[in-house]
Formats: sequence, structure tokens, C-alpha cells
Amino acid sequence: NNFETVRSIVITSAIIRLSVTISAALQLVQWKEPKKSAAAFGMSMLVLVSVATLSVISVVSYLLLACLCVTITFRVYKSVIQAIQKSDEGHPFRSLLQRDISVSSESIRQLADQTLIHLNWFTCQGRRLLLVEDLVDSLKLAAVMWVMTYIGAVFNGVTILIIADVISFTTPLIYQKKKVHIDHQVALLRSKLEETVQK
Repeated sequence: NNFETVRSIVITSAIIRLSVTISAALQLVQWKEPKKSAAAFGMSMLVLVSVATLSVISVVSYLLLACLCVTITFRVYKSVIQAIQKSDEGHPFRSLLQRDISVSSESIRQLADQTLIHLNWFTCQGRRLLLVEDLVDSLKLAAVMWVMTYIGAVFNGVTILIIADVISFTTPLIYQKKKVHIDHQVALLRSKLEETVQK
């Protein structure tokens, strides 16, 4: 009984966190705050294109080097300004250095519980599909995997991620600008499909 209570609490907190994350992501792709959306789109494209052309180790190293260049330059600049003005402001990143970023054992436990729930679901579904508990579902999986072999022959994973990134950031913007026309075309298409199904 206690396990079920803990499990329901963990699932509820995971759902709340997921809904907050999804709403934040939707605000980004719908360009509610253009500066944040442009920064997120630019950074995601930069990282994906970099991973497509370079190794992951090189991309991580270059990103950390770029970050260090910015922070070291800013620290030296602030030190020179403080020396010239003879002020005693201290370290420019003091507030960030004093912020507590340690991971609590409770958050690790919650993450482990969520991971365990997803892992158990995934292994149960995998066993069910691979050992053909339901023939139709296993055939659907086989069809999807067969299509994925063709997609994998044409694109690699990073290319698909780049395309998905571009689509997710551009589609809501195009829809906002051409909403009336798109809704009209979708309504026409839906009515034609309904007529075809009725025939």
C-alpha cells in the first residue's frame, strides 16, 4: 500500500514536471518570446550541425572553450575596470558561484523511480512485441522497423534531428502567419476525406 502511494506521488510529480517542460517548449517553438526562441533555435542548430560535421568530443570541447573564452575575458575585463576605478566589487560571478547547485538525494531518488517506471514499461512492451503476444502489434512494429531501414539508408540520426529542429521552429510561425488559409485548406481536405469514406 505504501509502495503504491509513493508510486502515485512519483508519477504525479513526473506528470507535473513534464507538463511544465512541454509548456515551456511550446512557448519557445511558438515564438512567444522571439529573443529566447531565436537563441534556442540558433544554439540547437549550431550544436546539431557541429555534431553532423565533427565528433561529439570535438563539439563539447569547442563549446567549453568558447564558454571559457567568454568567462575569462569578462573576468579580466571586470578586474581591470575595478583596478582603474579602485572599487572593491569582488568576483563578477560571485552570485552564481554562491548558488547551491548540488543535487539532493531526494531528487536522485525521484529520478531513479521515474527511470525505473519507464524502463519497466519499455521492457514489458518490448517483450510483448518481440515475443508476438499480439500479432497485429508485432506486425506494426515490423512495418515501422522496415520503413526505418530505408530512412536510415537515406538519412543519419543527426540529419533527422536537424530536419525536426527546423520543422518544429518554423511550422508554428508559418501557421500563425497563414492561419486562415491553412485552416480553410484543412477544412476542405477533411470534407473530401469524409466524402470519400462515406462513399
